[in-house]
Amino acid sequence: MPSELDRTFTAIMDAMTAPGAMLETTQVNVRGRSWTVFRNAPPSVPALLMHYCTQHSDREFIVDGELRLTFAETLALSREVAAGLVNRHGIAKGDRIGIAARNSANWVIAYFGVLLAGGCAALLNGWWTGEEMADGIRLADCRMILADAQRAARIDALDHGAEVLVFDHGEPAEGLAALLGSGAADLPALTGNDLATILYTSGSTGQSKGALSDHRAVVQATVNFAANTLMLYQYHAARGEVPEGRLPCALVAVPLFHVTGEIPLLLQSLITGRKVVMMARWDAAEAMRLMEAEKVTYFVGVPLMSYEIASHPDRTKYDLSTCVHFAAGGAPRPESHVRTIRDALPTGYPILGYGLTETNAVGCGNFNENYLAKPGSTGPASRPLVEVGILGSDGHPLPQGEIGEVAIRSICNFIGYWNNPEATAAAMTGDGWFLSGDLGYLDPDDYLFIVDRKKDIIIRGGENITASEIEAALYGHPGIAEASVFGLPDDRLGEVPVAVYVAHDGIDVTPDDLREFLCTQLAGFKIPVHFWRESDRLPRLGTEKVDKRALKARFAAQWTGAETRA
Repeated sequence: MPSELDRTFTAIMDAMTAPGAMLETTQVNVRGRSWTVFRNAPPSVPALLMHYCTQHSDREFIVDGELRLTFAETLALSREVAAGLVNRHGIAKGDRIGIAARNSANWVIAYFGVLLAGGCAALLNGWWTGEEMADGIRLADCRMILADAQRAARIDALDHGAEVLVFDHGEPAEGLAALLGSGAADLPALTGNDLATILYTSGSTGQSKGALSDHRAVVQATVNFAANTLMLYQYHAARGEVPEGRLPCALVAVPLFHVTGEIPLLLQSLITGRKVVMMARWDAAEAMRLMEAEKVTYFVGVPLMSYEIASHPDRTKYDLSTCVHFAAGGAPRPESHVRTIRDALPTGYPILGYGLTETNAVGCGNFNENYLAKPGSTGPASRPLVEVGILGSDGHPLPQGEIGEVAIRSICNFIGYWNNPEATAAAMTGDGWFLSGDLGYLDPDDYLFIVDRKKDIIIRGGENITASEIEAALYGHPGIAEASVFGLPDDRLGEVPVAVYVAHDGIDVTPDDLREFLCTQLAGFKIPVHFWRESDRLPRLGTEKVDKRALKARFAAQWTGAETRA
């Protein structure tokens, strides 16, 4: 049965998207089928940029250390980069232009400049090695790479086939000198069908692929996020929880090359007039300092980030009361973390989103009291554009409550993987569903529950085990700071679960302690047969997710296939 909050959200969204309303929806035919879209959305990212930078003109947009730029200044600098790319470097519509740099104001300006010039922005993972970066450049057939000095050095002398322009961070006039142009440029007019971005899959399950999106998908995804933000704003405003005169502000603690940084954070901020505060790298104490100093109202990161803030020993030294939401995505939050965040940060709500690179981050959202009531769920499909289905092995929808592959359908989905028709065909159905590779089910309220990654299922002697269930149980132990579970081969059972963990400082947690604890939580066949304790934080991908692939490769080298280990 829908909650009171569900009914309230439905009423707000219905009013916002009704005929004649600001976010009115309509139907359009694209690639042979009809899709729901926002009628009044701009046709391209440059159109979105120009409209809202003009609307918010003198409002502060980017804070990057000592550097502060308004919306108007950001647009002007982005136009100069576009002019430089067109006039000085001959960039044409559709050219793939890679960006390889850490978070900064100049990353943002370079990104907007590429799109204004008509280029397709290939957002290279800034954490990659030089060889991985070169692979990504070749994969997308990049003509040019805009890189900061550190990333440029990694690919120096490697065979990737692209011209490299080096830029620096800090003052744009100096840092972007190699990119900036002078005078007018003949910038192309773009439609929704033109190529916008290539984002790379995280690589946690194998070779990265380049997810290609057109401008229509990117813009519609951005407006869908803004619609849900406005829905939340109206809800809080009606309850008197939005102080008069407080301007929205987001901390950018996730990489801008990741879809969460690009769309829900950066592009959505254009629409909402939201200030974005840059972090070059994650540090919980620095995040809290910036949140207090800049009066941050919205925080998003992988689940561990908000938990690190909530559990930080110096948390009470900072005033975080302006932050209304502590959002997470990219991985499930352990249920114990949800309550910890709410208790430690009582002026803000933990919320959760579910989306993928291939869906331009849209999917599901679980907000406020609904999330506290169902902390194991990613929430219902994100209105008004998104459909979520659970498909069986035959590709047909499964009944409510049955576990199958999570599929997402909307105009926001990517076109396909660049130069990889086989992978595209495997990921997309003929009727428009993107197959996520996640296993899940829908409850009676159409709330999505993710069970596990399809490829992360551990099959022990014919019994299916989900790694996330074991990880969630481990996080329930008060001594566990981090945990990762995966399967390793076993001569007798085929595969068995193992775990790697980090204990909180000053707490001694042994494998026997964990076995005893898990015996009260899980069936015997689900308990890991071996536990490795690490003293340092577990390795991360560029998205700050735990790099399970690297852990599995490392510990597989120590594994001989015998089930019983100390």
